[in-house]
Amino acid sequence: MPPETPAQPSMVQPAPVPAGAKDVQDNIVVTRHTMIIGNQTLHYTATAGTMVLRDEALKDGVSQGHQARARVFFVAYALHSDAPAERPLTFSFNGGPGSSSVWLHLGLLGPRRVVMGDAGALTGPPWGLTDNDFTLLVQSDLVFIDPVSTGYSRAEEGQKPGDFHGFGPDLDTVAEFIRLWTTRADRWLSPKFLIGESYGTTRAAALSSLLAQKHGLFLNGVMLVSSILDFATVDFTPGHDLAYVLHLPSYAAVAWYHGRLEDGLALKDVLAEAEQFADGEYSRALHLGTRLPESERRAVAEIYSRLCGLSAEFILGCDLRVPLWRYCRELLAGEGKVVGRLDGRFTAPVRVGDSADAPEYDPSMSAIQGPYTAAVNHLLHAELGFSSDLPYEVLTSRVRPWSYREFENSYVRVSDLLRLALHQNPHLKVYVASGYYDFATPYHASRHTFDHLGLAPELRGNIRESFYEAGHMMYVHLPSLEAQHADLKDFLDWATGKEA
Repeated sequence: MPPETPAQPSMVQPAPVPAGAKDVQDNIVVTRHTMIIGNQTLHYTATAGTMVLRDEALKDGVSQGHQARARVFFVAYALHSDAPAERPLTFSFNGGPGSSSVWLHLGLLGPRRVVMGDAGALTGPPWGLTDNDFTLLVQSDLVFIDPVSTGYSRAEEGQKPGDFHGFGPDLDTVAEFIRLWTTRADRWLSPKFLIGESYGTTRAAALSSLLAQKHGLFLNGVMLVSSILDFATVDFTPGHDLAYVLHLPSYAAVAWYHGRLEDGLALKDVLAEAEQFADGEYSRALHLGTRLPESERRAVAEIYSRLCGLSAEFILGCDLRVPLWRYCRELLAGEGKVVGRLDGRFTAPVRVGDSADAPEYDPSMSAIQGPYTAAVNHLLHAELGFSSDLPYEVLTSRVRPWSYREFENSYVRVSDLLRLALHQNPHLKVYVASGYYDFATPYHASRHTFDHLGLAPELRGNIRESFYEAGHMMYVHLPSLEAQHADLKDFLDWATGKEA
């Protein structure tokens, strides 16, 4: 809906430039909007712009004043309320690394939603935007954060963008933004939540600990959408068998979706058998390696074939270990199609004569990138009134290389930081969402991580898991969007003590 004239203060006012700082200022625009959900009329304020983050510069131990380091772009929504400080506040970001916050913003949480269709029924350009009947704004005010070099966020003049492109610097920057935003908006006494998707779950899990330890900012809840807290669970390096085990149930789900399994089977029954096989007989077979008798090897391949839709000969040719890219290429090879990595429901034709092991591109990524890019550029300029000639970096490679120096010679693993946050704050609640058709962050891999969290038994009830018949961005599937909205609403009520 077109913006109205602002009639109340912004959630975050531009701050005065500190003494001794360069004249670099926040650039913030405020608009008011109305939407109708059912018989309820919602009035909300949208605040979009860049907030300048500064460091106190020191030289030889002497303060040189506050130096602008980066401009972080954000979009915040606040429902008009008589008691705004009592409303929950949710900070949201996506992953990549290199992704803006557009996916959760315009797919799941925000008051406006992309119109693009779904797998098998995609609409074409120019696509569109509509009011989101499933916005979380009814339950919580929302702040969408674009990390440095994504969206309109940039390193300040004289700063090196690469200094922000890494696990540790990224955490520090996002944590500082959250601290500063919370202070300026007078929201320290509000219930506070994080929600991240994909690498955003890696960031959110680590922030749950960092915010508490560095800034004393304790959270009510963390929401993890398509979770990846232990990168070992998705690594197909030869000699590392865990990823093969944890991807197999997702292979089975996608095979079922595309009709490659026996007719009449229910998805829940396929998944139950696939999980049992993966955790049992299949894990044992991979562990034994060449010690596995040939008759047992063939028997395992036959079960794998029946569950995952590939021929037993192909599976044996892969030594029982089918990497993800080969699965995506092989499942529908007879139809001349590949299946998507982010969402295995999506397919694309293969180039005629192409015999490569890996797909040329991910059809599920191609399906969503255009609609979301068009929608966010329209929203920011035409509806929220923010102007910039910079390209809005929806998903950029400018953050490469991304530094993981904190995990040198080891896998990236932040599950221990989430466990620490839960132990230090036993009131913290965690929501974990997974799509059955997601190959990027398979649901069984996420489950494996949480089964190995090392959490005190009395706190295991602080975690809720939800599963959806969709992929990585499960909200592009409208029935999953509706179900996920209900789950998020229930989670917020539970984490704020409102659940009956």
